[in-house]
Amino acid sequence: MNTLTKLALGLMGQLRPQPALDEGAPTIELPAPRTEGGQPLMQVLARRRSQREFAPQSLPRPVLADLLWAATGVNRPKLGGRTAPSAMNAQEVSVYVALPEGLYLYEPGAHLLRQVAASDVRRVTGYQDFVDRAPLDLIYVADHARMKLVPADRREAYAFAAAGAMAQNVYLYCASAGLATVIRAWFDARALTQAMQLPADQHLLLAQTVGRPGKAARAVAAGRASTAPA
Repeated sequence: MNTLTKLALGLMGQLRPQPALDEGAPTIELPAPRTEGGQPLMQVLARRRSQREFAPQSLPRPVLADLLWAATGVNRPKLGGRTAPSAMNAQEVSVYVALPEGLYLYEPGAHLLRQVAASDVRRVTGYQDFVDRAPLDLIYVADHARMKLVPADRREAYAFAAAGAMAQNVYLYCASAGLATVIRAWFDARALTQAMQLPADQHLLLAQTVGRPGKAARAVAAGRASTAPA
């Protein structure tokens, strides 16, 4: 669905998710994250970029596991510490994963995905056309009920800071793993809130599309490799 069509449907209050392509499992068990290896940090930073063309193929389960752990996984089990910071350890930002087979919530402690809606909400995660076909869209959601120790006038800023840290973790993982990603804030908040069935004390922050690079990006990368000095 193109951008103009989405905008028109949004104005009419008719932007809706699609039926799931397949019946998704109630939970998706993820393999343990692979916390060794990867490319050196400075090389990853040099390669970090936004890309907006994605191949439609789904990501292998180990890659999905590593991606979500990088975003906000538990890296200090005794303390329950995460890979991304959170003010006062409120852990107020949840990561949802929009897949063709349904919408899932990532549970860092158990390191699994739990289905929250049996529908394909990818098209509702942004006005851009590529969000419909990419293998997954991440959605960052703030839960104000977890922020009772944070002054009310600072909660939104704290939540955006936490979501930004998670999104950058995803960028760095994608740069290391050869994946494409782009962070996005252009979406129909009302339509997406309804599609995700979010309660009143939760609100949308950002979305982020992830997948393998599309054909054009792969061609550019191949061209760079072929012209590199021996």
